[in-house]
Amino acid sequence: MKQLILGGARSGKSKLAEQLASRSGKQVIYIATADRKHNDREMDQRISHHQQSRPAHWQTIEAPHQLATTLTTHADNDSCLLVDCLTLWLSNCLCSEDQNCWHQEQQHLLDTLATLPGDIILVSNEVGHGVVPLGEINRRFVDESGFLHQAIAALADRVVFTAAGLPLVLKGDALNG
Repeated sequence: MKQLILGGARSGKSKLAEQLASRSGKQVIYIATADRKHNDREMDQRISHHQQSRPAHWQTIEAPHQLATTLTTHADNDSCLLVDCLTLWLSNCLCSEDQNCWHQEQQHLLDTLATLPGDIILVSNEVGHGVVPLGEINRRFVDESGFLHQAIAALADRVVFTAAGLPLVLKGDALNG
């Protein structure tokens, strides 16, 4: 099953994704997309918080780039891959020195996602509810995340939007429990 979990900052999307992964009954592989190279203490604290909140027996793989390749390497019928989060991955690609990074990475993910075995849960920030941001890179980020979410939602079996810790199923089967 392919699932897309969307929500704003601190909406409960990661917590929901972790609950769904735990309920899968499969080996959970957590794929973290944060790029630790930026010497950002606040981001390091966020990463630490996420690490402490998930079970120690979950395998963690850091994949700030080449997400489709990482998914292909680890997907199988007995696993649940939890990717947190797509918007960090998008930021990494947009800020890459390689101008083609984003388009290549995105296309590779979209070409690969539907073919992968096992369960895959993709977490992403919904950023398109606010005002149009100032600055070209900011507008591009909002646009590209919106296009990415639409494309993945079309491929996903279930899409859930979270707000205030409450999940709203937009597509697919209702959540149990």
